[in-house]
Amino acid sequence: MASPKTADLPVPDQRREQMLRAAVEVICERGFSDTRIADVAKRTGASPALVIYYFGTKDGLLTAAFRYSEDRFYAQTDEVLERLESAAQRLETLVRLTCVREGDGEDPGAWGLWFDLWAQAFRHPEVARDRVESDRRWRDTIARVVRDGQETGEFAEVDVADFAVTFSALLDGLSIQVALSDPDVDSDRAITIAMRFATDALSFAWTPPAKRTRAKRR
Repeated sequence: MASPKTADLPVPDQRREQMLRAAVEVICERGFSDTRIADVAKRTGASPALVIYYFGTKDGLLTAAFRYSEDRFYAQTDEVLERLESAAQRLETLVRLTCVREGDGEDPGAWGLWFDLWAQAFRHPEVARDRVESDRRWRDTIARVVRDGQETGEFAEVDVADFAVTFSALLDGLSIQVALSDPDVDSDRAITIAMRFATDALSFAWTPPAKRTRAKRR
């Protein structure tokens, strides 16, 4: 029988997940360049050697943390999309989930993970491969929604692959401006621009929501 001390230790998969959660938190808070393996180890009560055992290098930790965060995003997104009746609603939901500074249930500062991944991918092949796979996953998600809309007759016939590449690039550009708090591109404007492009390309109707009036501060 295992001793109480041994029995209380997390199993390997749980330990790895704890480290991934900690890595996401630390990178979001400080940025990748200011994150040390020792910081992640300290937050999980582990040794730096154990973090290295699981992830190998700091780049390996970044890509694993990004995959973990991305998997959580898609799991939550799939749950939302399944509840929507039309492809147009699902497409708009993808836009709204992208063109916001911080989504519900999202790690604070999660956009920083994307920025760090893009920056590291420019010079590091290992990270670049993950960036490619991530972009493909996003385009596949857009393409799936468009194909569903074409099958139901909601959307016009277009080259789905071309649309997915173009639309994902548009969303990336708009979401960066929103994440950086560009004074000319807030969430509402970004969503409107993206949806107008989609309605023109796919020939469906969309009405922008009424502008929300902000309550005056006391």
